[in-house]
Amino acid sequence: MASPTCGRDRRGELIVDGETRVQINEESDILQARMHARELAADLGFDATSQTLIATAISELARNMLKYARSGELLLRSATKNGAGGITIVASDEGPGIADVALAMTDGFSTGRGLGLGLPGTKRLMDDFDLVSEVGRGTVVTAARWVRPK
Repeated sequence: MASPTCGRDRRGELIVDGETRVQINEESDILQARMHARELAADLGFDATSQTLIATAISELARNMLKYARSGELLLRSATKNGAGGITIVASDEGPGIADVALAMTDGFSTGRGLGLGLPGTKRLMDDFDLVSEVGRGTVVTAARWVRPK
């Protein structure tokens, strides 16, 4: 098996075999993650509107990490599905987890003072969305958006 190709981009973020990992530890990390996502989305052929939607989804996921888990990681990578190119986002943390995922996915529900739009809103912005959470162990959200034919 070949060893992974590793390097750092111009911002110093780790890139392994085309995947970019962004640690989310503070607000400024959200901006870095948004920039990486926009760059990857542009490279993959997403239009400007889709790039904005993907960046918004990144913001929502990263803000949830900071708010509830205090830190986490975003993995951004290109993907294909049924011949379509796209972007996959994996947001993972080792926070308190979500006790009732179905309730958390309900518009307007929030355990904090927010509007309760983060996770349901992210699901609407993306084409594919999966959330796995275990109380006391953390949460992993996997989301993807596919390039629309022109």
